[in-house]
Amino acid sequence: MRIAVAFDHAGVPFVDVVGDAIREAGHEPVDLGTCDDYPDAALLAARAVHVGEAERGVVVCGSGAGVAVAASKLPGIRACVGHDTYTAAQCVSHDDCNVLCVGARVIGPVYAAACISAFARADFSGEERHVRRLHKIDRLEQRGFELPPPQPESRSS
Repeated sequence: MRIAVAFDHAGVPFVDVVGDAIREAGHEPVDLGTCDDYPDAALLAARAVHVGEAERGVVVCGSGAGVAVAASKLPGIRACVGHDTYTAAQCVSHDDCNVLCVGARVIGPVYAAACISAFARADFSGEERHVRRLHKIDRLEQRGFELPPPQPESRSS
């Protein structure tokens, strides 16, 4: 699998970490370079996924939050901050995320590599409940606030 990688100025210290982790997981990193601003880095990786140049992406900024917000604004992109191996794998297996966001100022390089490896090795489960939820996410992306509000389940005391 090809995994697009992009960095903002704060993510630069993780360039080798990300590429090495992807290769060690048996995949090919597609290095798209570094941008000063995190929305630009997010756009580079998300575009590569959107047009089929890569199946997934990894974007690194200072916190991981900025690139996650930016990437998630783009159609068809499901981005998640993954600062632990459970979330990095689960975001793929349950939520079919295609972009992992990492904060180089939040976690160290060894743990970042473990998270990237977990993301790269994970597969979407295809379970009915996860597919149903993804359809709801697609409707949110397409129609947003035009959708009628959901009816919350009642809570028992």
